[in-house]
Amino acid sequence: MALVNEHFLKLADNYLFSDIAKKVNAYKVTHPKAKVISLGIGDVTRPLPQAVLEAMHKAVDEMGKAETFRGYGPEQGYSFLTEAIIKNDYATRGISLDNNEVFINDGAKSDTGNIGDILRHDNSVGVTDPIYPVYIDSNVMAGRAGTLEGNRWSNIVYIPCTAENDFVPDLPSRRIDILYLCFPNNPTGTTLSKEHLKTWVNYALANDVLILYDAAYERYIRDPKIPHSIYEIRGAKKVAIEFRSFSKTAGFTGVRCGYTVVPKELNGFTLAGKKIALNHLWNRRQTTKFNGTSYITQRGAEAVFSPEGAAQVKENIDYYMANARLLKKGLEDCGMKVFGGDNAPYLWMQTPDRISSWKFFDQLLYNVAIVGTPGVGFGPSGEGYFRFTAFGSRENTEEALERFRKWI
Repeated sequence: MALVNEHFLKLADNYLFSDIAKKVNAYKVTHPKAKVISLGIGDVTRPLPQAVLEAMHKAVDEMGKAETFRGYGPEQGYSFLTEAIIKNDYATRGISLDNNEVFINDGAKSDTGNIGDILRHDNSVGVTDPIYPVYIDSNVMAGRAGTLEGNRWSNIVYIPCTAENDFVPDLPSRRIDILYLCFPNNPTGTTLSKEHLKTWVNYALANDVLILYDAAYERYIRDPKIPHSIYEIRGAKKVAIEFRSFSKTAGFTGVRCGYTVVPKELNGFTLAGKKIALNHLWNRRQTTKFNGTSYITQRGAEAVFSPEGAAQVKENIDYYMANARLLKKGLEDCGMKVFGGDNAPYLWMQTPDRISSWKFFDQLLYNVAIVGTPGVGFGPSGEGYFRFTAFGSRENTEEALERFRKWI
């Protein structure tokens, strides 16, 4: 008899965005002529940069010739890509990394969910709240979350990030072993200053806390004072793993590529207190359970760092950030209180009269056929908020704002 992992049974039946899709599909059935504008899911709409396309086409041609064909590649990623990442994303910020500290993957979501494979089931976990649902759900699957009590998991330490504390998380009230930080933040679109991030690194150093730092949106940062990497903070290599992605920066949501940095000087511990290099453990995990990102995809990712690719990526990011500015001004002109959108492609809006997030979702859908994301789907502190994304087309963004103005 095959026994199941019963921790999976603790999860809600549907992922947040599956619930949204069901509601939208039900609306479309009853309103077949309505043009629904989605500003909800964080998926890009601009095509891949031309430099990326050309690199991938060339790689496809190589795969069609015996002399340039490639079979299994290194599970950690090809050196041509890891070297480009280190040179362009880290060395330019004074951060030194070795090739074997960078692991190429099929998107940051995979590694943020899988990193728990190398960590004990009874580690205590802290999350800023609201937060990306994968952080919570992957720990539920591993048995770290405890039981669901109301809308909170008993073994998760929730650290509120709301308007009341300017979206700057306070140090946790009780002991944690693992901390998830995501900045620029999904969903709030807010950032941490270098001083605030330094506070967290120092806390981790003093308390042997492992920071899992999601920097998937760092390319959207406009303020030169905001750090792009946690490794800009002295000592962070001893306490932090950093996750990055090509999805929202270079349009790879359908191509799938990202990378994880696990410094060699970063250690975990056995129950007996023995230090264990997490770089070694993660490498062992990847070589066992991951066959590597495709050569074609990695050549496309490499092209992101070419002069042409960098310029084209910047153009796409500038386009989305122009949408963000447009949305923020338009919503504020309607009397809404809006956060984010300055250094991230997400806008975090307080719902009118602080009505529930799902009630506002239904009103927005059925009154003006606009889709956003209910804030409570990202955690208890998200109630009374609503997320919009800037990833739509300019035309749809403008039309959505016009509909919103007339309705509100």
